[in-house]
Amino acid sequence: MKHVQLGTLDVARIGLGCMGMSAAYTGAGSDEAESIRTIHRAIDLGVTLIDTAEVYGPFTNEELVGRALKDRRDQVVLATKFGFMSHTGRPDVDSGPANIRVAIEGSLRRLGTDWVDLYYQHRVDPDTPIEEVVGTLSELVAEGKVRHIGLSEAWVDTIRRAHAVHPVTALQSEYSLWTRDQEPEVLPLLRELGIGFVPYSPLGHGFLTGAIRSIDDLADDDWRRTNPRFTGENFQRNLRVADEVQAVAAEIGATPAQVALAWLLAKGDDIAPIPGTKHVHRLEENVAADAVVLSPEHLARLDDLTPAAGDHHNEAQMRLLER
Repeated sequence: MKHVQLGTLDVARIGLGCMGMSAAYTGAGSDEAESIRTIHRAIDLGVTLIDTAEVYGPFTNEELVGRALKDRRDQVVLATKFGFMSHTGRPDVDSGPANIRVAIEGSLRRLGTDWVDLYYQHRVDPDTPIEEVVGTLSELVAEGKVRHIGLSEAWVDTIRRAHAVHPVTALQSEYSLWTRDQEPEVLPLLRELGIGFVPYSPLGHGFLTGAIRSIDDLADDDWRRTNPRFTGENFQRNLRVADEVQAVAAEIGATPAQVALAWLLAKGDDIAPIPGTKHVHRLEENVAADAVVLSPEHLARLDDLTPAAGDHHNEAQMRLLER
């Protein structure tokens, strides 16, 4: 697989998001053996960036990843996140120095490692200055517990201020064919500062694959039923987006998921999406996007897709995104 640079960090350009193995989607965590097989197969196929977080589960996803990486730790770039879990009694996002210190020790223990390659602030903490957050992370780098630091869903002012304290290696935010608010301001700033970009939900929570054609395709307890893009008239409008991706896929002999990932990969050699799956066959489909080349005409068609209807998160989640 081709590699890209996230700041000074070298990674294969398609990573693996592990959240769905233990959290978020219906039935998550029901087959740990399959999830571990998926992580092992990813490594065998050349995937290096493995992404988790303490809040996934909570805690159980890091434990699963730790078990999967036993004896294979040196083959991966291991990323995790702090901030959604408060270990000091604060509500909501907690990125105070004391919380970070407790969080990293817990993550290292659960992951069965002495260091994390990439440690993200999961969401910007409005009550702790970013300079203080990054100062603490810089201390962890000096101590050898963290090798690179990252931010998630931060906006331009926060990114600049953070990078002035200690080099930020990567920003992880949602970016896909139907979530493109990063393009006007954030991506140019990342390139100005030499920061890599890690898109999460690059397949639109599965919608862009074309596999979800009705709300009835989702179980009653599937959280996507509360996502504005999966509800009511928005769902019907967004089927047109999936259909347009499917049309390009049919023309080039690829799957819609591969087209959506190939479009992201074409956006630069500093972008490494982390499609999530807990199934080996889906992983193999996603990794094969590395070989998909889109023509200028197809790229232009995808750039001009019908905009998605509805916000990409519910109201409560949107309030946690810096914009």
